[in-house]
Amino acid sequence: MATPLSCPCGLRADYSHCCGALHQAFTAGQGLTAPTPEALMRSRYAAFVLDQRDYLLASWHASTRPTALAPPEPGLKWLGLDVKRAAQQDADHGTVEFVARSKLGGRAHRLHETSRFVREDGAWFYVDGDLKN
Repeated sequence: MATPLSCPCGLRADYSHCCGALHQAFTAGQGLTAPTPEALMRSRYAAFVLDQRDYLLASWHASTRPTALAPPEPGLKWLGLDVKRAAQQDADHGTVEFVARSKLGGRAHRLHETSRFVREDGAWFYVDGDLKN
């Protein structure tokens, strides 16, 4: 019997019942199904860890979406996600402050950002973010 894969997003859940369900729904043509900005943020982090660039691009708002994403740097290891704060300003706008940790070439890296999200036609999208020191 296969051992369940822990979700990379940091919640104590099996990937298939956490971010994997959102990734699978997207792959199956059901669109973006994250119910909150925080859920989308976590699913995007998991997509970075698992190199799911199609999901990352689709969940990026069209007004700020790049045309393509480069493959991850060889040797990049994601170490964890810590969601500091999540808030919805109204039914269609939200923010998530997080710290994502990684390691590359023996050096630790830390990305601290407050991301902005917008909901359009029932789906949440990442718009942009402000980097913190």
